[in-house]
Amino acid sequence: MDRFRLTKKVAILGIISNIFLLILKLIVGFMSKSQAMIADGFNSAGDVFASVITFAGNRIASRPGDHDHPYGHGKAEYIFSMIISFSLFPVAYSIFRSSLDSILHSKEFTFSIYLVSVAIITIIVKLSLFIYTNRAGKITENLLIIANSEDHRNDIFVTTSTLTSIIFGYFGIFWIDGFVGIGISFWIAYTGVKIFIECYKVLMDTDIDKGLKNEVIKAIESIQGVERIDNVTAKPVGISFIVIVKVSVLGDKTVEAGHSVAAKIKEKLKGFKNVSDVIVHINPK
Repeated sequence: MDRFRLTKKVAILGIISNIFLLILKLIVGFMSKSQAMIADGFNSAGDVFASVITFAGNRIASRPGDHDHPYGHGKAEYIFSMIISFSLFPVAYSIFRSSLDSILHSKEFTFSIYLVSVAIITIIVKLSLFIYTNRAGKITENLLIIANSEDHRNDIFVTTSTLTSIIFGYFGIFWIDGFVGIGISFWIAYTGVKIFIECYKVLMDTDIDKGLKNEVIKAIESIQGVERIDNVTAKPVGISFIVIVKVSVLGDKTVEAGHSVAAKIKEKLKGFKNVSDVIVHINPK
């Protein structure tokens, strides 16, 4: 299964699962007046939105290159992932405000076995989704899948905290409920910031990491005819990179000989993972 079909499957699974959990959490949360469960429910609402955005972003990113986009539409993954990060902040703020209000006004909730059941169901569903999307994210290196995977992992911790507050509520310690809601809001905001930074790096054309750059330089140095490496940079195009190389060769070489060196560099570097194209400029030494 290719990366785009796998991402589509991840998105559809996320939409169905999160709608199911959203309905369960909000019904039980409002019935019992549990701020932690309501907060968890709104978190699932954000998860539904994230899954829909994943589906839309993947659909655009999967389009092949055309006249206006010769290198494809890969950056759509990062644009739509950034939209996901923005969507998390209003959710975090809403949860924080309602939870703080619960603490200040000492709101109590009604303990119910349904609260415990929904929390346990959520943990099981989210653990299954995390295992699946984490594996898919490693295979595809798709930021949309990775963002969903981290979100599912976060939800496991969030709902575990919700379950803890419910158990404390059973013993009459209700203030834990509001504090757990606040903790959830900060966790959601942190996830939003983390995803935003990853997207920002690519959309702002951040260079390849030093480790990969050193490997590229070593590969170029091994090619006969290269006298000096003048510069190596890269431009991200979705998950891939266009590597731009400037090297010097002996000034008395013919154009054909210089072109031969450039061809060898291009052939060697295109063997690197996620290198979509190589541009080589030859300078005379």
